[in-house]
Amino acid sequence: MNTHSDLITIKSGAHIEFVEIRDKVAAAINRSNVKNGIAILTTQHTTTAVCINEKCSRLQEDMKEALKCLVPVNADYKHDHSSVDGRNNAHSHLMSLFLKTNEIVPITDGKMALGTWQSIFFIELDGPRPERNIRVTIIGNDE
Repeated sequence: MNTHSDLITIKSGAHIEFVEIRDKVAAAINRSNVKNGIAILTTQHTTTAVCINEKCSRLQEDMKEALKCLVPVNADYKHDHSSVDGRNNAHSHLMSLFLKTNEIVPITDGKMALGTWQSIFFIELDGPRPERNIRVTIIGNDE
């Protein structure tokens, strides 16, 4: 059993944004030399998420609108009155409660075993930010 750790760093460009990271995850798997196993993707930020979903810009717009309906951006949140870094981002923290901080991707024959329409996304909920990190932990066999 082999393990490999990698870090994906991205720059977000919008307040709420879906950033496709499928190719970056595939590159990390390739560097690991793991042929069969799993890749565990974990965001290292409390106002972000990772997900496997369909790559469709209209669907992503629907998802953004759904999150804004669940958690209004301009509500009077207590966290916004005591922000350490000056960011009024309570809504971003609350949105992340409805999403996942990690995903598990199966690896078969050195490739991600995802469905036809599936891709992997980093979801920014408090951008834009110059640097965001996703830890990729790969566990498996090299045969």
